[in-house]
Amino acid sequence: MKISSRFSVAVHILSLLALEPNAHHTSEWMAGSVNTNPVIIRRVTSQLKKAGLVAVRSGTGGATLVKPADQISLLDVYRAVEAVEEGELFGFHEHPNPQCPVGANIESVLQLVMLRAQTAMEQVLKDITLDQLSTELKHKIDEKK
Repeated sequence: MKISSRFSVAVHILSLLALEPNAHHTSEWMAGSVNTNPVIIRRVTSQLKKAGLVAVRSGTGGATLVKPADQISLLDVYRAVEAVEEGELFGFHEHPNPQCPVGANIESVLQLVMLRAQTAMEQVLKDITLDQLSTELKHKIDEKK
Protein backbone atom coordinates (compact mmCIF):
# COMPACT_ATOMS: atom_id res chain seq x y z
CA MET A 1 0.00 0.00 0.00
CA LYS A 2 1.26 3.47 -0.73
CA ILE A 3 0.15 6.95 0.11
CA SER A 4 -1.59 8.63 -2.81
CA SER A 5 0.25 11.15 -4.96
CA ARG A 6 -1.98 13.93 -3.57
CA PHE A 7 0.54 14.39 -0.77
CA SER A 8 3.50 14.96 -3.09
CA VAL A 9 1.39 17.17 -5.36
CA ALA A 10 0.31 19.25 -2.34
CA VAL A 11 3.91 19.62 -1.16
CA HIS A 12 4.90 20.62 -4.71
CA ILE A 13 2.16 23.28 -4.81
CA LEU A 14 3.09 24.67 -1.39
CA SER A 15 6.78 24.69 -2.34
CA LEU A 16 5.97 26.79 -5.40
CA LEU A 17 4.04 29.23 -3.23
CA ALA A 18 6.85 29.41 -0.67
CA LEU A 19 9.74 29.73 -3.14
CA GLU A 20 8.06 32.11 -5.58
CA PRO A 21 5.76 34.27 -3.44
CA ASN A 22 5.45 37.00 -6.08
CA ALA A 23 4.46 34.74 -8.97
CA HIS A 24 0.86 34.52 -10.17
CA HIS A 25 0.07 31.01 -8.93
CA THR A 26 -2.78 29.93 -11.17
CA SER A 27 -3.75 26.28 -11.44
CA GLU A 28 -2.48 26.29 -15.04
CA TRP A 29 0.90 27.68 -14.00
CA MET A 30 1.27 25.20 -11.14
CA ALA A 31 0.07 22.32 -13.36
CA GLY A 32 2.98 23.10 -15.70
CA SER A 33 5.43 22.60 -12.86
CA VAL A 34 3.74 19.48 -11.49
CA ASN A 35 3.19 18.19 -15.05
CA THR A 36 -0.44 17.35 -14.47
CA ASN A 37 -3.87 18.61 -15.38
CA PRO A 38 -4.98 21.94 -13.84
CA VAL A 39 -8.11 20.17 -12.54
CA ILE A 40 -5.89 18.05 -10.28
CA ILE A 41 -4.18 21.20 -9.00
CA ARG A 42 -7.55 22.83 -8.29
CA ARG A 43 -8.76 19.77 -6.35
CA VAL A 44 -5.63 19.60 -4.21
CA THR A 45 -5.56 23.38 -3.73
CA SER A 46 -9.18 23.21 -2.60
CA GLN A 47 -8.21 20.67 0.07
CA LEU A 48 -5.30 22.89 1.16
CA LYS A 49 -7.66 25.86 1.34
CA LYS A 50 -10.17 23.90 3.43
CA ALA A 51 -7.32 23.03 5.83
CA GLY A 52 -6.42 26.71 6.19
CA LEU A 53 -3.03 26.45 4.48
CA VAL A 54 -3.68 28.51 1.34
CA ALA A 55 -5.94 31.27 0.10
CA VAL A 56 -7.23 31.25 -3.45
CA ARG A 57 -8.31 34.36 -5.33
CA SER A 58 -11.37 33.89 -7.47
CA GLY A 59 -11.64 35.56 -10.85
CA THR A 60 -8.08 36.08 -11.99
CA GLY A 61 -6.99 33.13 -9.91
CA GLY A 62 -3.88 32.63 -7.90
CA ALA A 63 -3.01 31.03 -4.60
CA THR A 64 -0.96 32.22 -1.65
CA LEU A 65 0.16 30.75 1.64
CA VAL A 66 -2.04 31.71 4.58
CA LYS A 67 0.59 30.86 7.19
CA PRO A 68 4.35 31.38 7.12
CA ALA A 69 6.18 28.34 5.71
CA ASP A 70 7.86 27.71 9.06
CA GLN A 71 4.42 27.19 10.63
CA ILE A 72 3.28 24.52 8.15
CA SER A 73 4.47 21.00 8.88
CA LEU A 74 4.42 18.16 6.39
CA LEU A 75 1.98 16.48 8.75
CA ASP A 76 -0.39 19.43 8.25
CA VAL A 77 -0.15 18.86 4.50
CA TYR A 78 -0.59 15.11 4.84
CA ARG A 79 -3.69 15.51 6.95
CA ALA A 80 -5.10 18.14 4.58
CA VAL A 81 -5.00 15.89 1.53
CA GLU A 82 -4.93 12.29 2.69
CA ALA A 83 -7.98 12.18 4.97
CA VAL A 84 -6.65 9.13 6.79
CA GLU A 85 -8.32 8.63 10.13
CA GLU A 86 -6.09 8.26 13.17
CA GLY A 87 -4.77 4.73 13.32
CA GLU A 88 -6.05 3.81 9.87
CA LEU A 89 -3.08 4.27 7.54
CA PHE A 90 -2.74 0.54 7.06
CA GLY A 91 -5.68 -1.54 5.97
CA PHE A 92 -6.32 -5.13 6.91
CA HIS A 93 -7.47 -7.75 4.49
CA GLU A 94 -11.11 -8.46 5.00
CA HIS A 95 -12.54 -11.68 6.34
CA PRO A 96 -9.54 -13.83 7.24
CA ASN A 97 -10.55 -17.39 7.99
CA PRO A 98 -11.69 -17.46 11.65
CA GLN A 99 -11.14 -21.23 11.71
CA CYS A 100 -7.43 -20.73 11.05
CA PRO A 101 -5.36 -19.87 14.15
CA VAL A 102 -3.43 -17.23 12.20
CA GLY A 103 -6.53 -15.86 10.48
CA ALA A 104 -8.35 -15.56 13.79
CA ASN A 105 -5.54 -13.59 15.47
CA ILE A 106 -3.47 -11.76 12.85
CA GLU A 107 -5.35 -8.46 13.01
CA SER A 108 -5.10 -8.03 16.77
CA VAL A 109 -1.39 -8.84 16.76
CA LEU A 110 -0.50 -6.76 13.71
CA GLN A 111 -2.68 -3.77 14.57
CA LEU A 112 -0.35 -2.52 17.33
CA VAL A 113 2.68 -2.75 15.03
CA MET A 114 0.88 -0.82 12.29
CA LEU A 115 -0.29 1.84 14.71
CA ARG A 116 3.29 2.30 15.93
CA ALA A 117 4.50 2.61 12.32
CA GLN A 118 1.86 5.23 11.52
CA THR A 119 2.71 7.18 14.66
CA ALA A 120 6.42 7.14 13.75
CA MET A 121 5.71 8.35 10.22
CA GLU A 122 3.46 11.13 11.48
CA GLN A 123 6.14 12.26 13.95
CA VAL A 124 8.70 12.56 11.14
CA LEU A 125 6.24 14.60 9.05
CA LYS A 126 5.41 16.77 12.07
CA ASP A 127 9.10 17.57 12.60
CA ILE A 128 9.65 18.88 9.07
CA THR A 129 8.29 22.27 8.06
CA LEU A 130 7.56 23.61 4.61
CA ASP A 131 10.27 26.18 5.27
CA GLN A 132 12.87 23.47 5.91
CA LEU A 133 11.81 21.57 2.82
CA SER A 134 11.81 24.74 0.69
CA THR A 135 15.29 25.66 1.93
CA GLU A 136 16.61 22.24 0.92
CA LEU A 137 14.81 22.52 -2.41
CA LYS A 138 16.33 25.96 -3.04
CA HIS A 139 19.82 24.53 -2.38
CA LYS A 140 19.19 21.78 -4.93
CA ILE A 141 17.94 24.30 -7.48
CA ASP A 142 20.93 26.59 -6.90
CA GLU A 143 23.36 23.66 -7.29
CA LYS A 144 22.08 23.03 -10.80
CA LYS A 145 22.55 26.63 -11.94
